[in-house]
Amino acid sequence: MKKLLVVATAVVVVAVLSWTVVRIVCAEEVIVDEATAAGLAPKDFPQLRADVFRGMDGATELTPEQVMGRNSWNMWTAGNSRFWDRMARESYGIMDLLKVLDSRNRSTRFAVMGVMNEPGFKAATGPDRYGLWLDVRDESSDEHSIDDAIRQEFEGTDVDWQRAYGRSTGILGLRLFDNPAFDAEARRKWDAKRYYDPSERDYWSDPTLVRPYRVGVACGLCHISPHPLHPPGDPEQPKWENLASAIGAQYFKEGEVFASVTPRSESFLWQMMAAQPRGTSDTSRIATDHINNPNTINAIFNLESREAIAASEEMAGGTLALPPATATRDVPHILKDGADSVGVPGATIRVYVNIGLFSEYWLSQHKPLLGLSGQEPFEVPYAQQHSTYWMATQERLVNIRAFLATIRPMHLRDAPGGAAFVTDDAEVLARGRRAFAQHCAECHSSKQPPAGVQHGSPEWQRFFADSVDAPDFLVDNFLSDERRYPVNREGLGTNSSRALATNAIAAGIWDNFSSATYKDLAAVGTVTGWDPFANAERGFRPPGGGPGYYRTPSLIGIWSSAPFLHNNALGTYTGDPSVAGRIRAFEDAAEKLLWPEKRPGTIWCTTERSWIKIPERVVPKLLRGALELAADRLAGVELFEGGVLGIGPIPKGTPINLLMSLDLKLADLRQLGHFDGDLREIGEDRKQLHKARERIVALAGLVLKTKRLLRRIEREGLDDAAGGKLLATELGPELLAESKCPDFIEDKGHTFGERLPDGDKHALIEFLKTL
Repeated sequence: MKKLLVVATAVVVVAVLSWTVVRIVCAEEVIVDEATAAGLAPKDFPQLRADVFRGMDGATELTPEQVMGRNSWNMWTAGNSRFWDRMARESYGIMDLLKVLDSRNRSTRFAVMGVMNEPGFKAATGPDRYGLWLDVRDESSDEHSIDDAIRQEFEGTDVDWQRAYGRSTGILGLRLFDNPAFDAEARRKWDAKRYYDPSERDYWSDPTLVRPYRVGVACGLCHISPHPLHPPGDPEQPKWENLASAIGAQYFKEGEVFASVTPRSESFLWQMMAAQPRGTSDTSRIATDHINNPNTINAIFNLESREAIAASEEMAGGTLALPPATATRDVPHILKDGADSVGVPGATIRVYVNIGLFSEYWLSQHKPLLGLSGQEPFEVPYAQQHSTYWMATQERLVNIRAFLATIRPMHLRDAPGGAAFVTDDAEVLARGRRAFAQHCAECHSSKQPPAGVQHGSPEWQRFFADSVDAPDFLVDNFLSDERRYPVNREGLGTNSSRALATNAIAAGIWDNFSSATYKDLAAVGTVTGWDPFANAERGFRPPGGGPGYYRTPSLIGIWSSAPFLHNNALGTYTGDPSVAGRIRAFEDAAEKLLWPEKRPGTIWCTTERSWIKIPERVVPKLLRGALELAADRLAGVELFEGGVLGIGPIPKGTPINLLMSLDLKLADLRQLGHFDGDLREIGEDRKQLHKARERIVALAGLVLKTKRLLRRIEREGLDDAAGGKLLATELGPELLAESKCPDFIEDKGHTFGERLPDGDKHALIEFLKTL
């Protein structure tokens, strides 16, 4: 029977592969990646066997497979330097990773950007041959060199190690590659002084400017962080022993890294990025779902125990092509909303796509950063057939998983001086354990009652009391039940923005990376948000088909990972990775967790007047047509001024997500995207297209009404208070009605335990320190 199931599954996979490839290839020109176009194969990108990150991760002894997995996690960029170079040229002056490498900033990188400097490097004393300031090797350092080890491994072989792995940049997770497009003509036009000069924006934001180097991004950039048990004396100058590979870079500042060249004066985009908490990433920023929903960067602990409690889910479509290529799989729910429900290999390789793997194809399926058009799914079978980098990455997944499985819990008592922060009062800890068993373990333990035990029964309660008291409670415990819960579940109620992400729904960009089980999830019903204009609660109903759920986060190492919640919004950010600094952050967050009345009720708002400015040249033809139709229906609105669609001035104090989470009707945009004529030609006889057009034109009209209203602020000389009141009165309700997520308070929710006596709360906090 088992053999028959395997054969049947193989037939399904072959059918999916054939159908998908035929559908894509017959519809349009075949897209291949840079390596495939150059005639390269996965064998030209062999896995690195040398233990180049020895000393990291508590100096754990790794097998050869685990070493290769860590090397790939921390250093393999999967050819994405081409993508990041394109983003530097075509992101409308938003991002440029080559500028992030400016060596003159080495001494403040952790404080400003939250990235980790590579040990054994130092700041340059002068520019290189192209006038660029790049870190250089510190020959006086006794820290080993990554590049020397790579060079030695491939010396005498046909492997071009610099093409495969690039060179060290001085920032872990960023690798430097020579730019093949930097030819004689590019050299003639290159001027490093103009490139670094903020006033020379027309020069360095020119899409035709060819840079000498390209920068590739590895997973390690967003995951390497100071080791909680081996903290650096100076986080700007860590040693290898001070670093951990996969606990989530909780000090990482996404805006300072990926929007480093964004104009900060009067830029609404910068206001959005500046408000985003440290240690979070909006993984739908580039392939935008038009919801501003950054979430904490995943820490990885006890992977095997997490897999052991994973739920069985059904796969369909291109998802079947992901390893292990079975129709039914036991899968962890990797993303906060449980969307990456295809198994660890599939969830891992999706991360590589999101940072630029096979970008030649990925970018053809969506409009990066701006969106403003419908998405098409990234088809896994297509990538497997046309991308050498995909296949080279897929070969690494087994070893990456083997390495990630080595990451074990990091307990406070094992940290230097950590014991001083743990109470030695046995009765307090016993009281904390009882509170945890009664109010937390139901969700925050992977050790659950046997099947058949009734929820809430005395037997159920005894199980948790005995389980939490057992000496082996923390052994192989993921401290999560790995289940999805509706965001409107009583007591949960955290900000719903991440739960409403739509990239993984059917026909979204990540359609092939979510299970059929996820796509069949029922709508959760009414979710309550806060109306900042009426100062009252307001209900809304998210769609079904996946959105509306959060999976239970693990509490492993919670003492080291504050602030809390899925968006790091609960608690004060200290920026201090020492043991004392982590505890200070933990105690503040834990107090606000259990005493919700102490929370400030944070709403991300602009801190100064700002503008949204979209160059006319990047507005998709379809949306331009909708804007022109809307402008025809609205008197006195000038669409583009000086080649720019400008919306502003946006008053100081405006809720950022009021504008950043507008529903741009992706389904309608996708439907209209297949219409190749003038939108005016769609008559009522073509009912579906006509309805889609009217919805898009109505939305375009709201954008233009906002543009017209905000100009009144400037024309009438209104201050921010008066301008904000005008916006709230005239357009607030309409903007809220068109929001994908009218839920603005970021540090709300998770009120389980708020009714405990204060003594129980304090005891519970002490117990949480031991996890």
